[in-house]
Amino acid sequence: MRKSFFHYLMKFREEPPRDELADFANHAFTDHSFPKTARQYDELSRYLEMNGLYLPSMTVFDDAWERYMEEEKD
Repeated sequence: MRKSFFHYLMKFREEPPRDELADFANHAFTDHSFPKTARQYDELSRYLEMNGLYLPSMTVFDDAWERYMEEEKD
């Protein structure tokens, strides 16, 4: 079974963040309401559209999701 998106995203955390993906990972880590077990695009997208004020653009999430799907193929 593949890992959750949150678990996947955590491998990109770094201080200071060198890019938007690292910044997204850092913020998701400190966002206590982030859906940590979610594996579905729609659930994560809805959450971030309503609560992801730390994302400069949903493109950051979309790009991270594409990487997640490619790397976490079963």
